Amino acid sequence: MKFTKMQGLGNDYVYVNCFEETVKDPKRTAVLVSDRHFGIGADGLILIQPSDIADCRMDMYNMDGSRGAMCGNGIRCVGKYAYDHHIADKTKISVETLSGVKHLEIKAVNGKAQAVTVDMGKPVITSDLPEEIVAEGTRYEFTGISMGNPHAVVFMDAIEELDLKQIGPGFEMHLRFPDRTNTEFVQVIDRTRIKMRVWERGSGETMACGTGACAAAVACVLAGYTQNRVQVDLLGGTLDITWDREKDTVYMTGPAVEVFSGEWDDRAD
Repeated sequence: MKFTKMQGLGNDYVYVNCFEETVKDPKRTAVLVSDRHFGIGADGLILIQPSDIADCRMDMYNMDGSRGAMCGNGIRCVGKYAYDHHIADKTKISVETLSGVKHLEIKAVNGKAQAVTVDMGKPVITSDLPEEIVAEGTRYEFTGISMGNPHAVVFMDAIEELDLKQIGPGFEMHLRFPDRTNTEFVQVIDRTRIKMRVWERGSGETMACGTGACAAAVACVLAGYTQNRVQVDLLGGTLDITWDREKDTVYMTGPAVEVFSGEWDDRAD
């Protein structure tokens, strides 16, 4: 199986061009390739497949083999791969996901995609504003927002010292979230910038989460903390998020990087 390792702000996945390759058991493959000691090392597996309704289809699996509906950093990398590898020779690309068709705009330099803007769609409020929850014995307030996948946004005064390995599973596995949830821990810096750490369902803490950054930005606007456009600082870098209130859609802009390519032989496992 030929693969390409790509990352968006350190949120890294193994990508397979299924226009040319076949992955018979993607759940098993996701677990194997994601292992950072015995595999390739990644937050999961993303298959780039043919689509009847878009330029290509993104099929995403977390490192534990569970299937994901949408990944903001992942879809930017899909856009870069599709553009750079001539699956779609144009700067406006459509990608089918389990959360619907997403529209991407490629910012290219010397024929290679350097940054990608994604129309992430309409945010959906899924909780009271705010809603209380007890996780790992501590009471928190969160804002529930879906960006095609579930998010719980928690505002805090400081996030650097948080023990996410202790706190994160308490949110992810809480009975309040029957399908599990991604959780964003957010510190507001000013009206144009926030800091965020994220615990992703099925993957744990990651360097960045595109849908989570969108959810956090929307929650900040709803709470009156920021303007509609905000810079989101994550462990892996910064995303530019804009909530267009008139169109009621969220736009995300950030980098996408191809790290290396190789070949994986899972017959040895």
